[in-house]
Amino acid sequence: MENHMIRQQLQTPYQNRVAMRVYQDKKIPQEDIDTILDAAWLSPSSIGLEGWRFVLLENTAVKEAIKAVSWGAKSQLETASHFILLIAEKNARYDSQSVYDSLVRRGITDPDAIESRLKQYQIFQESDIGIADDEQRLWDWTAKKTYIALGNMMLSAALLGIDSCPIEGFPYNKVNHILAEYQVIDLEKEGIATMLALGYRREDPKHARNRKARDKVISTFE
Repeated sequence: MENHMIRQQLQTPYQNRVAMRVYQDKKIPQEDIDTILDAAWLSPSSIGLEGWRFVLLENTAVKEAIKAVSWGAKSQLETASHFILLIAEKNARYDSQSVYDSLVRRGITDPDAIESRLKQYQIFQESDIGIADDEQRLWDWTAKKTYIALGNMMLSAALLGIDSCPIEGFPYNKVNHILAEYQVIDLEKEGIATMLALGYRREDPKHARNRKARDKVISTFE
């Protein structure tokens, strides 16, 4: 496919995508949901950690419990075809089992090579970004990576003609405890980073989408 055709294919969903809060009573085909979830699964993450999980939430009781406390997710939980929870790992220190496992998963098994990588990650976490001894900042670092997967899911959905809405409008502690109560997450090891609603828009937005001028946000420094 020629690049100009690819550019056009990408521009169309970017121009049409908006945060859709209310959806039609229409289910997304399973193969499309699988493609969207694959976009998350195959997304890049810092140091190849993959410190995340993506939970397709279909349990009515959990949905109702989250809806009861989440001001920014009520209409989405009521009408969206599918609802995804983006879960981020806690305590992903350079010396954690998950970091070690990520190296082995990528085929790095020589003890000296592993030791060298872990030393590099120690310097990175202790000196470069200063998070190694701060549990909250370690989780924030891992949670940020879920937004790479979030963006990829939303673009994949838009290319398939599916609308979406990323959601942060909820009390994180309360939702984490709800998810722990229903055994969706292990609260000692992980926490919710954000949520994503997917479906087909019921109607077009009332207001035209507006963005800052392109030259105000994109520049070249020579």
